[in-house]
Amino acid sequence: MRALLSVSNKTGLVEFAQGLLDLGFELVSTGGTHKTLQSAGLSVTYVSEITGFPEILDGRVKTLHPRIHAGLLATKSPQHEAELQAHNLTRIDLLCVNLYPFRETLARGASFEECLENIDIGGPAMLRAAAKNHEAVLPVCDPADYGEVLEALWAGISSQFRRRLAHKAFAHTAAYDAAIAEFLAYEQFPQTKLLTLERLPGVALRYGENPHQQAALYALEGQTGPVLHAQVRSGKPMGFNNYADADAAWALVSEFELPACVAVKHANPCGVALADNPKTAWERARDADTLSVFGGVVAFNRPVDLETAMATRGTFLEVLIAPEVSAEALDWFRDKKPDLRVLVAARQDADLLEFRPLVGGFLAQERDLRRWEELHLTYVTERIPTPQELLDLKFAWYVGKHTRSNNVVLAKDGVTVGLGTGAVSRIWAAERAIQNAGERARGAVLASEAFFPFDDVVRAAAAAGVTAIVQPGGAKRDAEVIAACNELGVAMVFTGSRHFKH
Repeated sequence: MRALLSVSNKTGLVEFAQGLLDLGFELVSTGGTHKTLQSAGLSVTYVSEITGFPEILDGRVKTLHPRIHAGLLATKSPQHEAELQAHNLTRIDLLCVNLYPFRETLARGASFEECLENIDIGGPAMLRAAAKNHEAVLPVCDPADYGEVLEALWAGISSQFRRRLAHKAFAHTAAYDAAIAEFLAYEQFPQTKLLTLERLPGVALRYGENPHQQAALYALEGQTGPVLHAQVRSGKPMGFNNYADADAAWALVSEFELPACVAVKHANPCGVALADNPKTAWERARDADTLSVFGGVVAFNRPVDLETAMATRGTFLEVLIAPEVSAEALDWFRDKKPDLRVLVAARQDADLLEFRPLVGGFLAQERDLRRWEELHLTYVTERIPTPQELLDLKFAWYVGKHTRSNNVVLAKDGVTVGLGTGAVSRIWAAERAIQNAGERARGAVLASEAFFPFDDVVRAAAAAGVTAIVQPGGAKRDAEVIAACNELGVAMVFTGSRHFKH
């Protein structure tokens, strides 16, 4: 039996090679792999002794040879056996290959030329050949599989095991090629966009949005999501809806510079607050809508300490996520709220595109990263907002950015007092927010993520006691809307920028 080993990642290589020798394999290897094995005192043949041809072109050509690929592609049929014998060729029974570190080279900011040189050609060709012919050749591309492969070789290899390794090999080369294609793309939205998704190990979702739907958690290769890769420090396993709600909560709480707390229910905020500390932020967010926060998800943009943890007593929550949770707080959660999923967010490292699934495909767009400071505010009414109103308008504008359209947000003193979300008309969103706020609407400000087609929202808001409004502007009846504000003494600011969220 013959095994060909040619690896960039040499983790576990010597032990694996020794195990193959113990099984009676003849070892063949290339370049650095040969040097590593020889230095370890193992018996190994250099690939050029098999091909009868030296490595050339700075190592670009060394395994692209009929003696290698015939050995990898020959089935166990009588015809192929006869051809191998006729040409004095030897079968390769196991191929161990992992590829040049292209993605690692790219990640450390290497030059274009260095990245090109780290595009493996011979490795993928061999790995694909072995994977295609997996009933005759065992394709091994992951050092994590070495132990299992040796055990299977001793016990006897099943067709299912071979097929699993073949799938892994093709997935490995596909992801590798996808990274190269992305590297070579010369436009933001190329004709072909390749997304490589890898199921996260150790994360099992019981079901999807509903119990009759199966589900799994995948990460885009090379990207880190703050919720997707968060550490679950306590509580029950995360579910599909838990991840969706936690992601929405974290996206909003991350907008704020001051200590903040966001409570989310069904992907929409139900209570958002700023404060001097996390505990007070939580209490203000909770009190913004004590009914809806029940069974919700909360996110903090500051570490959660014991005092903050204890303040959640009496409120049933599904998930809590923060940049850090103190040891004392974690102990308290484990003792008093053992079912609460307590997450520590990961540091985000993701590209600027986001994808929305459609049946049979995806929408792709840039993430909505626009900040308040980037806006060109226009004060369109006779009365301009007071400094406090302007702070609340900014706060409400951020909340609206992360609330499903159509939405209207009422806020006062850094707390949401009324939210109208997911409405099919602007006035219905406003009426819902005003109803939710009740008496708290008096002296509050209002933010709308899109313009007002009529002056009805202004009149309803003013009747409830709202004093200032921020909206994009740009509607045909802007003049009527502004006139209504002037008539009712309401300050209005145009941002020139909408924030639809579907």
